[in-house]
Amino acid sequence: MTVVWANGRLVAPDEPAISALDHGVTVGDGVFETLKVVRRQPFAMTRHLDRLERSAKGLGLPAPDRARVRDACAAVVAELTDDAVYRLRITLTAGQGPLGSDRSDGASTLLVAASSAPAWGGGTTLALAPWPRNEHSPLTGLKTTSYADNVVALSWAKKRGAGEAVFANSAGRLCEGTGSNVFVVLDGRLLTPPLSSGCLAGITRALVIEWCGAIEEDLPVQALHDADEVFITSSTRDVQAVTAVDGRPKPPGAITAQAAQVFAERSSGDVDP
Repeated sequence: MTVVWANGRLVAPDEPAISALDHGVTVGDGVFETLKVVRRQPFAMTRHLDRLERSAKGLGLPAPDRARVRDACAAVVAELTDDAVYRLRITLTAGQGPLGSDRSDGASTLLVAASSAPAWGGGTTLALAPWPRNEHSPLTGLKTTSYADNVVALSWAKKRGAGEAVFANSAGRLCEGTGSNVFVVLDGRLLTPPLSSGCLAGITRALVIEWCGAIEEDLPVQALHDADEVFITSSTRDVQAVTAVDGRPKPPGAITAQAAQVFAERSSGDVDP
């Protein structure tokens, strides 16, 4: 099931809803958030709207109208007819613009859509991407619609039999996945790269740090191979065990299992932590 809201109204998923000149289409000039919806309740909405606002500010876009975004999300969620797990996508673009990098002064475009969430399964495998993440980019830390780097890297990983690609940054330090944050267990310590590595400030990442006592630490990319356990997090994966890195087995362990259990229990008890 797919439900779409575009600039003030519900539309059919295949109905044209924005201009072909929208800057989000022509040059990727936009920001977005993806939330998990469980039993028709979006999870961590406030944290996601906070990050949407930070991303818009970082891209130089007007701050989104939070009340309008919430109303749009509510309109979409109200159309969901079952208690399946859904992925709710909020997209904010610069609106209609010229066929180039300059912006116009027109209104922003707001889109909200929901569709069934991926069935991630019990675990995944990682492959280290051959391209570095640029931690000095003006887009670092922003969740923008300029996602081609991630599309290319994920396609590369899947052709090699992996479920997710992981980036080092330009200094050769561990950074992030194409749509996930990375955690490793070294000598019994649960660690994750700091935001200074260039990784996105993931919502699930932040909650795992708060709820499971994970520590931010600058890590060499070799930590992926040296770690006793590895797992990744995202808004739809929650805590997902990694079973192999670059084709080498990486059996999930007790710390990964505990983090997954804590996250499941805490998130089920509070939909907007």
